[in-house]
Amino acid sequence: MGILEVKNINKRFGGLQALGDVNLSVQENTVHAIIGPNGAGKSTLLNVLVGKLIPDTGSVSFDGQSVLGRKPHEINQMGISRVFQTPEIFGDLTVIENVMIPCFARRDGSYRMHAFETVEQEADIMSEAEHMLKDVDMLGKRDMHAASLSRGDKRRLEMAMCLVQQPKLLLLDEPTAGMARADTNNTIELLKQIKASRDITMVIIEHDMNVVFSLAERITVLAQGTPLVEDTPDNIKGHPKVREAYLGEQAVD
Repeated sequence: MGILEVKNINKRFGGLQALGDVNLSVQENTVHAIIGPNGAGKSTLLNVLVGKLIPDTGSVSFDGQSVLGRKPHEINQMGISRVFQTPEIFGDLTVIENVMIPCFARRDGSYRMHAFETVEQEADIMSEAEHMLKDVDMLGKRDMHAASLSRGDKRRLEMAMCLVQQPKLLLLDEPTAGMARADTNNTIELLKQIKASRDITMVIIEHDMNVVFSLAERITVLAQGTPLVEDTPDNIKGHPKVREAYLGEQAVD
């Protein structure tokens, strides 16, 4: 059994079947990619995984606990963090203040900047935030306003904000969307570094196949809301059902 178990998920929006009998088992400490053409149901599935959408039928469990119907802060407390297509940061705050906010949240549940209660708390949170910025190579930009960062650096900052919450599962929704190739390559290397240095499971939704094949250990291919194939990257490449889903080619036996 995997750390993330998706069983018999169905979701309709009116007459549209967005997800049909989706089953997925993600093993602990692996990188699992979910790919598919536009409209395949990838984003719908991700929203189910974080509790944002309730499926019509089926179950989703993480580390043995159901995620369905839980609020965002409860999902975070379970050990699940999400990276969005557009980096979710506080543009009017500095880089280090952005990382301090989830530090506060982990301690007292308040997802906001506020005064330190003690000198010791200030030193503790500041040290933790600086350490995390160093991990994502952003310490030199700690006092910059977040809104002034490049897209690639905003993604690094968002990663730091997620990782400081010490997640067991990191869900990444097209983490390289809108990036120049240099920033994409840097993000790939950052994710490899994160994976190598932490006990963490990643689920990645991504259109860029270079990103997928650089990172994933298992790949699930969706088409029209239904899993077509799940296999290793080497076996996914050139698979007839994958060609059919992406290119409209006739699958061969």
